[in-house]
Amino acid sequence: MRRINRRVILLGGGATAALGVPLFAFAQTQVDIEMRGTSRGERIWFDPIGLAVAPGTTLRFTNRDPGNSHTATAYHPEIFGRTRRIPESARPWDSDFLLPDQSFEITLTAPGVYDYYCVPHEMAAMVGRIVVGTPDDAGWEGSSGDRDDISADVLAALPAVEAILASGSIRVEDRS
Repeated sequence: MRRINRRVILLGGGATAALGVPLFAFAQTQVDIEMRGTSRGERIWFDPIGLAVAPGTTLRFTNRDPGNSHTATAYHPEIFGRTRRIPESARPWDSDFLLPDQSFEITLTAPGVYDYYCVPHEMAAMVGRIVVGTPDDAGWEGSSGDRDDISADVLAALPAVEAILASGSIRVEDRS
């Protein structure tokens, strides 16, 4: 069994520093967002509805609603011609329809605010907001001020960026 000595650790740390990459940047995290619904389908939601994560975090959207199919879809002109509500340098995504217990993953790297929705349930305000990084990060893009492409109910359902940053995660039941 080979022992790792201090020189190896320092050499690795030195190489990392020389590259300008902090050690924690190599640790990619994964966070789960569930698609939920009541047994009769009168209420549907993402859980959590608001989430703060570090750049490079992988999000796994999983449909935990036994009675509905759902999507996780970024607001972006490339997807159904919607107004962009994600950072300009971010890649848009659409999970397509997920049946119960199916999942979809996306890794978000660009700092900023990402708004997304469920295609068949947007008008029921099944939307969410992810904040990647903080406003102090280089290249940060805040939420779109555009309100023409979404309803007042959808806009009201999206948690404030400041509240997400303060708590890290906002669940639907926390907002009741």
